[in-house]
Amino acid sequence: MHTELFPGIDWVGFVDWNIRDFHSYNTERGATYNSYLIRDQKTALIDTVKKAAADTLLKNVQQLTDLDKIDYLICNHAEQDHAGAMAQVVSMLPNAEVVCTAKCREILSGYTDTSSWKFRIVANGETISLGENTLTFIHTPMVHWPDSMFTYVGEKKLLFSMDGFGQHIASSERFDDELPLDVLMEEAKIYYANIVYPYGAQVTRVLQAAAGLEIKMIAPSHGVIWRKNLGAILEAYQRWAAKTAEKKVVIFYDTMWESTEYMAKAVYEGVLSVPGVSCEMHHVRKSTLTEISTAAMDAKCCALGSATLNTLPTPTMAAVMNYLQGLRFPIRHGLAFGSFGWGKGAVEEISAWFEKMQWAPAAEGIRCKWRPTPEVLALCEEGGRQLALKALED
Repeated sequence: MHTELFPGIDWVGFVDWNIRDFHSYNTERGATYNSYLIRDQKTALIDTVKKAAADTLLKNVQQLTDLDKIDYLICNHAEQDHAGAMAQVVSMLPNAEVVCTAKCREILSGYTDTSSWKFRIVANGETISLGENTLTFIHTPMVHWPDSMFTYVGEKKLLFSMDGFGQHIASSERFDDELPLDVLMEEAKIYYANIVYPYGAQVTRVLQAAAGLEIKMIAPSHGVIWRKNLGAILEAYQRWAAKTAEKKVVIFYDTMWESTEYMAKAVYEGVLSVPGVSCEMHHVRKSTLTEISTAAMDAKCCALGSATLNTLPTPTMAAVMNYLQGLRFPIRHGLAFGSFGWGKGAVEEISAWFEKMQWAPAAEGIRCKWRPTPEVLALCEEGGRQLALKALED
């Protein structure tokens, strides 16, 4: 199976309809691993696929050319969803040079024996002529690994953008104008929040570099190829890379016997009492980390509530805190709340975590023993109101 982007340039990747977990990223719509073949006076294969899909990739390539005619195997990024098939593919391409960054070679060699591979290490801005088409390599370190690069075909104004501008979505369609744009932008936001967000400064530098290129098509390594809605995805990346937060509060809670849930609902009512502030509330054992992080990405304030289990927040809330800590969203104010029985601890742990995250408390942590009283619920509602007022601040 293959799809033409331009005459002589085809998608030859793999559609993963069944994947639902991508190292804790929930991929409810599946995923694709995009590989591209350029046939010119010389032939280049742009990236491979995950290891289990190697045979599919080779079959797709062989529908278009003989494997011994491939001169270059471009590896834009050594992560195993793109390079897991490299060892098998290289063994089948007797005349191909592996083209990558020096860091990419180092990482590839950490996964497999590359001692027999023919490498060509390319500098930032270096080019390779295929004949009518010229490949220009643009180093993009930490978008989102240190080895990453883009490959640009100036004659076609085509950018192979690796993980940049990607989405996890399986479909028989290959282009953005063949699927609903709102679905694609939703998946692009989920992808950015969970994969790319911590590297906003690096993304900004890449966008500035890309601004000097004339681009009419963006072909990422996951999801659909952008050929019609480039303005929408580029504008979204500029906004996300700037880490712009909205007037928004997110409430994440875990509850054992509903007491903390009652408190969460009171916090929610307090937030909604302030006009101009939006709010999302998630029971963390009924939501995925993927949903939670996407909700938090553009929020100014966050309330975390947990029942106490063995003097600590629940294990699921601890996982949420760990995940948010790594993503480093631009949240600046927090509210800790929760219930306990014979032993305190959860609210104290959450409050201490706020200090580590440099989230200023909008109000003192709110605790209740057993069931929350009307007085405790009133404190929760006021805490939510204070969070909302903080969300309105510039």
